[in-house]
Amino acid sequence: MSTDFSSLFKTHLSEHQDAIAKLSAMSDQIAPLADAWLTALRNGKKIIFFGNGGSAADAQHLAAELVVRYRINRPALAGLALTTDTSILTAHSNDFGYDTVFSRQIEALAQPGDVVLGISTSGTSKNVLLGLQAANARGCITIAFTGETGADCAAEAKLSFKAPSAVTARVQECHLLIGHLLCDIAEQSFAASSS
Repeated sequence: MSTDFSSLFKTHLSEHQDAIAKLSAMSDQIAPLADAWLTALRNGKKIIFFGNGGSAADAQHLAAELVVRYRINRPALAGLALTTDTSILTAHSNDFGYDTVFSRQIEALAQPGDVVLGISTSGTSKNVLLGLQAANARGCITIAFTGETGADCAAEAKLSFKAPSAVTARVQECHLLIGHLLCDIAEQSFAASSS
């Protein structure tokens, strides 16, 4: 192997373990996110997700966990990813530009009381920031998932989760872990209420 696999493997594990270890001190930051999700879902509202690249994949992943299931069978929960309709994404980007590709969908689909979760590892993605701004204007509960600095997106959102790392891959791993936690909390709540 031309690269030092052992060294790279240890670096990845070390960065991951460091970020995950820091999460245990962040429950006060994460608990309000669960409350926001549960309040919205209990009131017949939805959780709307969006982001770019790997964050777009996370948006789709988490929406699927809500609509289909996370671990157990229970009633479907309203999750929507704004990253999946290629006709909307390409038409809007062609006609208006990519900066407003999420804010336009928020304008069309978001209702007051919905939770709108913008994911940006840098915290500076302009289209995520504009999506959060549009959601605030519509009376939604906004959440930003970012890296440790948070930057503009965390400042715009009403609630935020700042993953404790500056390494993009580790930030994404933390986002998925906390996203799964929130899905699990919602699932357990609705499974219990439907039995």
